[in-house]
Amino acid sequence: MSHASQAEDAARDYAKWQKAVAAVLAKARKVDVADMPAEPERLLDTTTYDGVTVAPLYTRRDETPETTLPGVFPFVRGRDAHRDVNRGWLVSASFGAGEADPKAANQTILDGLENGISAIWLSAGGTNLPAATVAQALDGVLLDLAPLTLHAGAETVTAAEAVLALLDERAAAGDGVTDRSSVTVSFGAAPLTSGFSGRGDVDLAAAVALAQTAAGRDETVRAITVDGTAFHNAGASDAEELGAAIAAGLEYLRALTGAGITISAALGQVEFRFAATDDQFQTIAKFRAARQLWARIAQVCGASEFGGAPQHAVTSAAMMSQRDPWVNMLRTTLAAFGAGVGGADAVTVLPFDVAVPDGTLETSKSFGARIARNTQLLLLEESHIGRVLDPSAGSWYVEDLTVAIAAKAWEFFQQIEADGGYAAALESGLIADRVAATRTARESDIAHRKTSLTGVNEFPNLDEKPLPVDAESPLADVARYAAAFEALRDRSDRYLADNGSRPKVFLAALGPVAEHNGRTTFASNLLASGGIEAVNPGTLDLATVAGIVREADTTVAVLCGTDKRYVADGVPAVDALRAAGITTVLLAGPEKTFAEAEGQDRPDGFLTARIDAVSALSDLLDTLGVK
Repeated sequence: MSHASQAEDAARDYAKWQKAVAAVLAKARKVDVADMPAEPERLLDTTTYDGVTVAPLYTRRDETPETTLPGVFPFVRGRDAHRDVNRGWLVSASFGAGEADPKAANQTILDGLENGISAIWLSAGGTNLPAATVAQALDGVLLDLAPLTLHAGAETVTAAEAVLALLDERAAAGDGVTDRSSVTVSFGAAPLTSGFSGRGDVDLAAAVALAQTAAGRDETVRAITVDGTAFHNAGASDAEELGAAIAAGLEYLRALTGAGITISAALGQVEFRFAATDDQFQTIAKFRAARQLWARIAQVCGASEFGGAPQHAVTSAAMMSQRDPWVNMLRTTLAAFGAGVGGADAVTVLPFDVAVPDGTLETSKSFGARIARNTQLLLLEESHIGRVLDPSAGSWYVEDLTVAIAAKAWEFFQQIEADGGYAAALESGLIADRVAATRTARESDIAHRKTSLTGVNEFPNLDEKPLPVDAESPLADVARYAAAFEALRDRSDRYLADNGSRPKVFLAALGPVAEHNGRTTFASNLLASGGIEAVNPGTLDLATVAGIVREADTTVAVLCGTDKRYVADGVPAVDALRAAGITTVLLAGPEKTFAEAEGQDRPDGFLTARIDAVSALSDLLDTLGVK
């Protein structure tokens, strides 16, 4: 069969599929099929915060030109063509946070290495491991086998000097490392992205000086980390995170070359850190797009072959919830999968309880760390995810999404450059304003429950152990997706501590269970997301409603039933509830069902699937006397 015939057959098949889609959607929307658009599948499109359209189906019609192999410009499919597929990506873990004793930190690191960790992310300075004791914490650690990344903020220079002294000492003692370049260290200096997040760090001049020192080492030492998680944690979209990150990276290149470092050596001093979320396809495409973007920067600088910068993926802190935190294990699994498949060189999975105040879950820190480590080991050792480089290559969806994210990120990067570059855009507020707008849009979607957070705004567990009253979140500086709903739950917890019970709402169910079950379930789920207990005695009997209301011990009721039942029995039910002492009557359903009712016959509010649940639940807690 000729290519032309195959194309004609494919076009006919697609047209048949479109007709079938039109028929189904017309029925669902209760319209005539003749009124459907020419491309009915477009009604199923979704749009990301970057303005990228995600189609419901991808076919050969969406095929893009095949990209180059891994290790070749533009590095979309990976920066290293010779990565050990038996090892996969590096399993990284964080050490030293909140640790004052270098010996204890050393023991934790060695235990991690013995149990599957293959890269070390070491926090030092401030309230973490003392920066001057970094060498003690690394006693017995073979840095040619387990790369080291420092996270020392304002004390980066002190920590870096301690590491360099350790390397010199080992080399002089003949540590057995024949290829010094196999020893890999990253100092983690991040003044530009720390300038956005407000985190303490060295200044740009100190970072450049570290890079000059690092460039002259026999070991593989990188001084600078472009920390894209600073933007992500503030609410940035994927393309915004990438666009701001490469703008910061370019600013570093300008500073490094301005100090006399060659462009190839300057590119060798920069690595990137990005957030990985539980949207697996977005994460896969994001890491592929990030490599393409930086490769383009290197190409413009005349050093295409040096454009493959290392990527360190960290599972998103913003997606971590305090409520029902066990769900975080699923979130981080998807994130680690996406980052690994997307080609990240190293992946750090945050512990599932990272957002929860210490001691709340009655589990040890080592338990959370072990689950985080084993999440990656299961993907690598049992699912063999790392055995293939860029396994998503050729997927019409992933390839299209990669191109789209890269294009949007490049647009944002160009806006930053037009504003005078990263530092100027930071000072003018361009980056902060753009990120803030995306954060507001996301918060609105979560509040309206267009975006579901399992265990938070959907399927909450009201019976879980309350958090300590007024406990400070360990991630207080992160724009966590669950924060608004969890603030409502915090109010409920304080009420519980003061009164011995949670705020309650009476569910007034009309008709048999088959009729009211859908809306009583909806109302219970909605109320629980705000920390409010739903009292459901079953089908409402208007003759005995007064006694039932007294037992419920609340002055707020939610009427639940079908639209048809509301028309028939809604007004008498509202009147009976008010007569029984209910002062606020809400309706689970649309306002149109009470279009004819007036005054006290009308409910005081209407609960539907698309209300601003955060605002409505906050008002309801006010009504219930919850401070």
